[in-house]
Amino acid sequence: MTAPVHLVDPPEPPKPHKDCDVCGALVEERAEAARAGDWSKVTDVNVEIGRHRAGRRRG
Repeated sequence: MTAPVHLVDPPEPPKPHKDCDVCGALVEERAEAARAGDWSKVTDVNVEIGRHRAGRRRG
């Protein structure tokens, strides 16, 4: 008998900065990818939003 599989909820998508045009464009891109069912692209854009926000905090 195999061990049970433990599933977890997916992580929350990164929150864009509300006053950032770049974040706004990335949110649109993510929404378009989700509508098209391109979950790989959604993940890529989530990473890009997260990295963009991290860069804003540092500088």
